[in-house]
Amino acid sequence: ALPEDAHLTETRVASQELLRGHFLHAMRDTVRLPGGKEATREYVIHPGAVMVVAELPDGRLVLERQFRYPVQSVMVEFPAGKLDPGEDSLVCAQRELLEETGYTARQWARAGVLHPVISYSTEFIDIWFARELTAGQRQLDAGEFLDVFSASADELLQWCRDGRITDAKTLTDVLWLQNLRSGAWSLDWASV
Repeated sequence: ALPEDAHLTETRVASQELLRGHFLHAMRDTVRLPGGKEATREYVIHPGAVMVVAELPDGRLVLERQFRYPVQSVMVEFPAGKLDPGEDSLVCAQRELLEETGYTARQWARAGVLHPVISYSTEFIDIWFARELTAGQRQLDAGEFLDVFSASADELLQWCRDGRITDAKTLTDVLWLQNLRSGAWSLDWASV
């Protein structure tokens, strides 16, 4: 924390592991609040992830439809996946795009990072954009089922407004798309 944030910062006093699963790690910490009292914070430790906004030559964007068990619904979202231990973010983005969609890209740009659920998770998602795509064969993980399709940026905006898209990472990327399309924001592209 920054020195000017000291009046807002909570300090861990004790920590208890609640669950260590294959994917998630849940904790319950006792913290000292800025005013001196103690409180409890429960949160999930997440390894981090990437998300890829991949643009086809016609300007359409590569999307997925996938059943997400916690919300019991098929969700529309950009390709994404979790980082393996020690894995570079760009390498992960390239791997996930290929595995889930079959596409590879010649140009990549990192847009930034988002924290989708700051109230109870350490999860962060690096946002990547990809272009100059080449189609190939998908390499889905065992037990992974998803549909790949494409849509225009205008269709995405409409689906966000209508509530068809409610996934936080996809909504954040649509914000990036809007600002890139308007010229308000830019990306530093690199060939790989």
